[in-house]
Amino acid sequence: MIDNHKTFGRRTARLLLAGLLAAAAGTPALANDSTAALSAGGLILVPNLDIEMASEDLFISEQEVRVRYVFRNTAKQDQTVLVAFPMPDITIRESLNITIPNDASDNFLDFKTTVEGKPVQTQLEQRALALEIDRTAMLRDLKIPLAPYLKQTQAALDALPQDKWKEFEALGLGMVDEYEAGKGPERHLAPQWTLKSTYYWSQTFPAGKDLVVEHKYRPSVGMSAGTLIGLKLKDNEYAAEEQRQQMDQFCVDQAFLNGVSKASKASKNSGEVPFSDARIHYILQTGGNWSGGTIRDFKLTVDKGAPENLVSFCGKDVKKISPTQFQMTAKDFYPARNLGILILKPYPKQ
Repeated sequence: MIDNHKTFGRRTARLLLAGLLAAAAGTPALANDSTAALSAGGLILVPNLDIEMASEDLFISEQEVRVRYVFRNTAKQDQTVLVAFPMPDITIRESLNITIPNDASDNFLDFKTTVEGKPVQTQLEQRALALEIDRTAMLRDLKIPLAPYLKQTQAALDALPQDKWKEFEALGLGMVDEYEAGKGPERHLAPQWTLKSTYYWSQTFPAGKDLVVEHKYRPSVGMSAGTLIGLKLKDNEYAAEEQRQQMDQFCVDQAFLNGVSKASKASKNSGEVPFSDARIHYILQTGGNWSGGTIRDFKLTVDKGAPENLVSFCGKDVKKISPTQFQMTAKDFYPARNLGILILKPYPKQ
């Protein structure tokens, strides 16, 4: 089993000034049998030089992202600031098959947070933008849900009169979609706006004390039935460029490629790369705005899911702590690029 880790380098940190709706864009799907991952990250808060991040313990797997922060208020007075968790932007496109962990709820990542072990009552801010113009009020006036992936959103759009269909098309809010899916010709008004969502709350940090804030959510995991890693793509320039980008993003090195090659040679189908892949993206590079701008004690744990899986991500001095988990720690950590995790899964044996 080959597992790969390289250096994070210096990266901008994650707690950014609270522009409440600065959510992350998703990464594109690679092929028709692929789904794209939406990038999410950690908390952001209003800049405050008296609040420092004493530690961050980050755990990432396909099933869950967990983060435990210890914040320290160095001031002599309590500090009350706005804290927010930006959800990834969502835009529904026929050419982009994105993964939405919970497509029946506004809370599509099942985000939860606690302070000192007690659940926090957060507020949800949502906006709908088309061509970078805020159309939230218009959709709400028409009683159309803002989340474009909900079944009730499609039903509400289809129920609009035809003159509204034309208006939606003209504003970039919708597109008429006609197709045959075994039930005869169908015609729908497909949503085209971008949903921006942020959970937020006002938090008091007690003077001279530590405060433990924890949150967790289900990551959006991009998946492909196959993988580009290890394929010979000299005759396919587009796929070769995608491959190069993946190798850079996930810090794939020769040792990892040797592991893929070994499995390929042992495959019954000569030349086949016998892996599907899973891709997780986590936003680290969003700027530091706590005192000092660094995390005093940073710990990252990545779980690849099964001992036979291969995993590659960018990390420094990573240690294997279990058959499936890998961990790195750092002092005065200051991220300078975002984190991508690539997990290759062997095809089931026939």
